[in-house]
Amino acid sequence: MSGAGEDRAGVGSDGATGATTGADEVAATGATTGTDGDDATETDTGASTGAAVRVLFDRPCIPPNTGNAIRMSAGAGCELHLAGPLGFELSEPHLVRAGLDYHDLAHVEVHENLEAAYARLLPARVWAFSARAEADLFDVRFEPGDVLLFGPEPTGLAEDVLADPRVTGTVRIPMLPGRRSMNLSNAAAVAVYEAWRQLDGLGRSDS
Repeated sequence: MSGAGEDRAGVGSDGATGATTGADEVAATGATTGTDGDDATETDTGASTGAAVRVLFDRPCIPPNTGNAIRMSAGAGCELHLAGPLGFELSEPHLVRAGLDYHDLAHVEVHENLEAAYARLLPARVWAFSARAEADLFDVRFEPGDVLLFGPEPTGLAEDVLADPRVTGTVRIPMLPGRRSMNLSNAAAVAVYEAWRQLDGLGRSDS
């Protein structure tokens, strides 16, 4: 079966470059939830603090994908880490628009490169998402603090990143036969919500 995509889901090989972001910096903090008024979503009023995993995008280059992920980070309560060089400026209008007013509700950190991100996040288990992976997302048993690593659009994670010994394992998101890939932000959301379901029952008291 196909996975979280070699291109649009950013989980294949090498990827694009862009403007650097400099040293590590915190773009925003928080992990509360909210609604937009027009979404089929709800605000969790329970005691859950959200998905206890960290999402890491390696060199993302499409602003709306990262903006959508910022919104997802706020809604699910997970950290979002961006490893440069980024293919856009954080002030890019499409990124800001996709994130709506959730930027201040999300915990987002920007790192100079993947090595700097690893220095900040490790030791931790790192799950690298790739269409070429053998492990199915729903066979992985997530633990608090796990890092969910996604590669850049349109080509995904480089082979040396996938082969890095710091990567615990590679994971694919199942899709129907003949489907090549999933959008990066959609793939990250699928993975985060599965991890949250496993770890905290999505914050529902009856789970």
